[in-house]
Amino acid sequence: MEEEFVPLTPVNFFQISADCHYWPPTEAKGRASKERYRLPDTSALCSEETFAEVYLGWNEEGLRCVCAVREPIRHIAYPALTEGDSIELFIDTRDVKSGGFNTRFCHHFYLLPEPLEGVQAGEITHFRTEDSHPLCNPADLVVKVKKSSSGYEAELFIPAHCLMGYDPSQFKRLGFAYRINRSNQPAQHFTVVSDDFQIDQNPGSWSSLILQQVKV
Repeated sequence: MEEEFVPLTPVNFFQISADCHYWPPTEAKGRASKERYRLPDTSALCSEETFAEVYLGWNEEGLRCVCAVREPIRHIAYPALTEGDSIELFIDTRDVKSGGFNTRFCHHFYLLPEPLEGVQAGEITHFRTEDSHPLCNPADLVVKVKKSSSGYEAELFIPAHCLMGYDPSQFKRLGFAYRINRSNQPAQHFTVVSDDFQIDQNPGSWSSLILQQVKV
């Protein structure tokens, strides 16, 4: 009997971590100010094409993510997010690597570059029964999108009260992954590829982000 081998992308042979810098709520929002918060590009390790830059920062009030996508908006799909243009963020406020399932500290957020039937952002995390709790109220998420003929820049601010277990003073790491979808073309991932894992159900495969403290 022939043995079956499951192909894995190169990123699966590394435990990836990156810095997540403090992003003051009052800081100017120009492109130059964002560079400090740019996440590493892992597309080469994921055997993918890079078409977006992602910036992420933290502060006591929550997490701020900005995605600059160099692809025009072609199609919006919901709830089938991967069939259209969308951004998905996967966050574990306790960065637990031992379980193969979502704990109550795990979150799956999405953002659409254009609203569809009144829907633009929200949380769609799936839990086991014992970890279940109310999901984030979409009205609490702050969304800003700038569109052009060549792409779009989408910003999502997730308030601390939408992140179960978020406490930067006690827990200095986050589990994190993202998937940026585009219509009829391959997605861009951060450290975990959809062909290898069911991302939304495997927080142990997400990267670790180290919350860097404010420099005096």
